[in-house]
Order: sequence, then structure tokens, then C-alpha cells
Amino acid sequence: MNLAATFLIMTTLSLVLATMSFWLPQMNADAQKLSPYECGFDPLGSARLPFSLRFFLVAILFILFDLEIALLLPLPWGTQLPTPHETFFWVAMVLILLTAGLIYEWAQGGLEWAE
Repeated sequence: MNLAATFLIMTTLSLVLATMSFWLPQMNADAQKLSPYECGFDPLGSARLPFSLRFFLVAILFILFDLEIALLLPLPWGTQLPTPHETFFWVAMVLILLTAGLIYEWAQGGLEWAE
């Protein structure tokens, strides 16, 4: 099978599945489905309370630095690339950029819990 036929089959299958995903689900919203669920118990308080933005900020920073570590894990194999110096240069640039962002966030007080 050549490349064009494979591409055509993959595109057709993707479009069919995407179209079916819009037609198949029928969500009939009622009071029971819209109510909050807490491990089978009735909720103790309102589930629609405002969420602190500080928790969201810390979660985003955690995800950012967690992904950074995941991207740096294959770095020891970077020495086997044709241009290892260029690879390490770009890795250093990414680390400097992330460190500068963390220092900026820290200096702005985004990581301070008590005001």
C-alpha cells in the first residue's frame, strides 16, 4: 500500500470517527446528572464555591516543571547527535528561560500564600 492510500484511509477514518463522536452522545441533563458527586454521599457544602487562583497557579507551575524534567530525561543521549554542542546550547536556553520565569513569578509574589 503506498503512502497516498495510507494517508487517505487515515484521514477518512479520522473524519468518520470525529463525526460519529458528535452524533452519538445524547446527554439528557437532569437534576441528578447535574448534581455534584462526593463518593456516594450528599455534598457537605456547595460544590460551586470559588476556587483560589493560587492553587491553580501552583498546579500550572508544577505541570510546567514536570514536563521540563520529562523533556530533559533523554538528554544523555544528546551527545550521540551530530551536533551535541548545539543541542546543549538549546537545552541551556530552555532552562534559562524557565528559571527566569520562575524567578519573575517568585519576585511578583505569585508563590506567596500569606499576604
